[in-house]
Amino acid sequence: MNILVLNGPNMNMLGIRQPEIYGRETYEDLKTMIQAEADKLGVTVSFFQSNHEGALVDAIQQAYFDHVDGIIINPGAYTHTSVALLDAVKSVGIPTVEVHVSDPDSREEFRHVSYIRAACTATIKGRGLPGYLDALRLLCGADA
Repeated sequence: MNILVLNGPNMNMLGIRQPEIYGRETYEDLKTMIQAEADKLGVTVSFFQSNHEGALVDAIQQAYFDHVDGIIINPGAYTHTSVALLDAVKSVGIPTVEVHVSDPDSREEFRHVSYIRAACTATIKGRGLPGYLDALRLLCGADA
């Protein structure tokens, strides 16, 4: 099984950006944690992060041609604005889990709307970085 982990704007700033919300662990810590879980599950993971919406769309489309089995996506702020990401996930038909480190529903009202959620098989929010592991297990059919 091959899983793509996509992260949107500012996720590369984990550990620096609002640590009271996102914690002190870094993006590299997140990747290491996911890779360790993937190794336990016997799956391959690849990572992509961009602050640019079009680059994320390109990565989703490329996942189709690379025969990716599942996508874990944290679209960051694009969650609340991007029809393009919604359409990209719909177009490839790859099972996708939306992940958020914080719980957007407990934050500012504009964060309560997720455009991409309509194309996702599940949403995991407010679980911190371990939410990514829950998403990985969900896509692999393992106990979360």
